[in-house]
Order: sequence, then C-alpha cells, then structure tokens
Amino acid sequence: MSSPQGGKDYTMERYDYRRAMKEDIYNYIREGIDLDDWRGKRCELEEALNDQLWITDSVTGNASGSYFFSAWKAEEAIAHNWDLLEEAMQEFCDECNPIERGAEWCDVTIRCYLLSECIAAVLDDLEDELEELDEGEEA
Repeated sequence: MSSPQGGKDYTMERYDYRRAMKEDIYNYIREGIDLDDWRGKRCELEEALNDQLWITDSVTGNASGSYFFSAWKAEEAIAHNWDLLEEAMQEFCDECNPIERGAEWCDVTIRCYLLSECIAAVLDDLEDELEELDEGEEA
C-alpha cells in the first residue's frame, strides 16, 4: 500500500485494550473459576477477581512488570492509546512519570487502570449467559 507521497503506508491498527483484557479475563474465569460457586455473590466475585487479576501477568502484567514481555509490543499497544495512559496517570500517578519507566510500565499501568471496568463488563456478559442457561433448564 502506498501513501499519497509515493512511500509505504505504515498505519497500524489501534490496539483495543478493553477487548483484549475482556478476552483475557474471560479466559481466566473459564479456566479456573466455577461460577456456580459465586451465584448471588457478584460483588464478592468482582472483588476477588480484582485482587487476583491485579497481579496476574496474563491479564495485567503487574506481577512481573510486563504483559507482553516485549518492550516493542508494549510500544505498539500504547502507540494510539495515549489518552488511556493519560487517564491512568491521573488515576494512579500524581508524582510519577511512567514514560520514564518505559513502554512496558506504561502498558501495565493502562491495564491496571482498566481492570475493574473490564471485569464488570465480563461479569455482565456472563450473567446474561447464566440467565439464559437457567431459563433453558426451567423449560
């Protein structure tokens, strides 16, 4: 693909943190959590997931300091998400500068910032699935 100036077009797709994190959270739940144990305990499940996933590298990268284990991939993810980084910095880092710490730190900061929102969205989706299953069992 060429740009109007005749060179190559190097536009990249914007990394969708919310979509990626929701998929990671969904996989985490499917692989290790029995939702039947949490029926009627949405708040407790949400709190437990926040505690667990805050330090789960496959969701936030916060345990090791890296989700991708690649500065290059982290840079690509944050490339078009400076707005999210700014929001996360306002939420978490009054006195710190994540940019000085590198792309992986910035990426983890965004993931931790979005964690609660994404957990809530996944649980909303799963509640809908559980309700459909319950209705199917009653029929």
